[in-house]
Amino acid sequence: MTVKKKVKKKRVQQRITSGIINVHSTFNNTIVTVADNNGKVICWASAGTSGFKGSRKSTPFAASIAAKEAAKKAKAIGIQDVKILLKGPGSGKESAVRSLRTEGLQVKSIIDITPTPHNGCRPRKRRRV
Repeated sequence: MTVKKKVKKKRVQQRITSGIINVHSTFNNTIVTVADNNGKVICWASAGTSGFKGSRKSTPFAASIAAKEAAKKAKAIGIQDVKILLKGPGSGKESAVRSLRTEGLQVKSIIDITPTPHNGCRPRKRRRV
């Protein structure tokens, strides 16, 4: 009885030079996602995975650390030129863009795609404290 050995094919990692970085900043966390030009996610980082817990996740400093982590992962793949898409009402958007620039990525454009209602649904009741 002969045993067939499974031959594993080596995964060839392609060098990608340009991509899209999505910065999703909420009131509780900031998530930075790196994708190629087709929208396929390559890597990501967030304030939570960077080691921040609780209310410290929502700070601009935590957002900048998460953006630096994502930029390091992107540079290891070979990404140099990026298009940045900002989304959400959080406070970490500007600091994330600043840290992406200082990390050495060539920023082609910055677009804010935060969804805003054009008088759609009725808003929630006002909070009374």
